[in-house]
Amino acid sequence: MRQDPATAAAAEPAAPEQNLLEQIWNYVSDAENLIAIGKNVLIFIVALWVGLRIIKLVQKGVRKACERSNLDKSLQKFLASLVGWILKVVLFISIAGLIGIPTTSFVAIVGAAGLAVGLALQGTLANFAGGVLLMVFKPYKLGDLIESQGVLGVVKDIQIFNTVMLTPENKTAIMPNGAIMNNHLINYTEEGTIRVDLTIGVAYDADLQQAREALMQVMKNDPNVLQDPAPSVNVSELGDNSVNLAVRPWCDPAHYWDVYFGTLENGKKALDAAGIGIPFPQRD
Repeated sequence: MRQDPATAAAAEPAAPEQNLLEQIWNYVSDAENLIAIGKNVLIFIVALWVGLRIIKLVQKGVRKACERSNLDKSLQKFLASLVGWILKVVLFISIAGLIGIPTTSFVAIVGAAGLAVGLALQGTLANFAGGVLLMVFKPYKLGDLIESQGVLGVVKDIQIFNTVMLTPENKTAIMPNGAIMNNHLINYTEEGTIRVDLTIGVAYDADLQQAREALMQVMKNDPNVLQDPAPSVNVSELGDNSVNLAVRPWCDPAHYWDVYFGTLENGKKALDAAGIGIPFPQRD
């Protein structure tokens, strides 16, 4: 028995897309639903406009507070931007709840995304936190001579994740901020002066007073050596083969290596001129 095509078509179930479109049309065509939609759209627009205005005011207040705290400019911009993004996420979730959209799923998604990002970027986040602490507490600044993680150098740049240093060998060292903040740090520039520690040995039969005067004269003649605090020469050790003298000149941190190498070289010349020998290891 053949079935009429029109009857067969009517008997076939409607496509899911067609059912969905029909449901949307039926919902929208209802006057009460249309009024509710318009009301929600109006609430969304007004709440969004007011919320964004408030966020801008908050960001402006954050920037002013950072300026009063003398924070680094790059940190000021970053903090203002971070506060803005966080408040925008909170704003959208709040508006969604205001117009009747369930927000539980949004909160769960944001929480899961935050957890995933935190686990994936543990090291990066630690360096970021270290950079923030560096810019807030400022244990060193650009141009300071510092030592950290066994690396000695002058600070060239302080970034949000890394600190860039220039070593005495003219090498660029990039140090993670997290490692710097979690370990010991030596700032040679903080006090404005630095002491150069040298040890020079003389023979046991040498005139110690004459050796002291010769080395003191070398440091007085060096324009890079400060006279306040005054340099000093003292016996530090009676070694196996020599009497070791602790030579302690003071200088500006920028002249550290000039004073270090200059005092050693000129000290050797002065001792030779005074007839004071620097002994070699001896065995009887």
